[in-house]
Amino acid sequence: MPEPNHAALEFLLTRRSRPAKTLGLPVPGAEEIRTILTAAARTPDHGKLEPWRFIVLERGALERLAAAVPERAAELGVEPEKMQAQFAQAHLAVAVISSPKPSEKIPQAEQVLSAGAVCLALLNAALAAGWGANWLTGWAAHDRIFVARHLGLAEGETVAGFIHLGTESNAPPERPRPDLEAITTWVSA
Repeated sequence: MPEPNHAALEFLLTRRSRPAKTLGLPVPGAEEIRTILTAAARTPDHGKLEPWRFIVLERGALERLAAAVPERAAELGVEPEKMQAQFAQAHLAVAVISSPKPSEKIPQAEQVLSAGAVCLALLNAALAAGWGANWLTGWAAHDRIFVARHLGLAEGETVAGFIHLGTESNAPPERPRPDLEAITTWVSA
């Protein structure tokens, strides 16, 4: 019988994202961020391709992104307020960039899923380190022109998520969780 890691299991069973708008100062410092990113980079990566990368967005960069939102929102005909607030209210975020590599063995879909797994690993590492964290996207994350112009993403790269980090101002209430019986099928033969 394997020896369980009770603390890790309890953490995973009770983990809870913190709403980004409730995250304030202080934020993790450079060394703390490196530790969180190191944990996130241990994500399963079929073929060891590292089909993702990180962009650490400090306050000045987030302000620049917030200022860029209205112009692009007008070009797209979308409302700027929510996306602009996501950047303007943040003190620190990490953009996880899905950056698939050419491979005959590893399908692009698996590489994109690995980038999503990095987002969750980063989120959980930040929470385990005692920080509040939230995984967000929004239209700017999916707009090719915005991410190329303002984050320097290359062709084929996308934003898997903006992981917001900071000190939570208040603990969120628990929310309903999936009905495991309704979403699970057991196959024995």
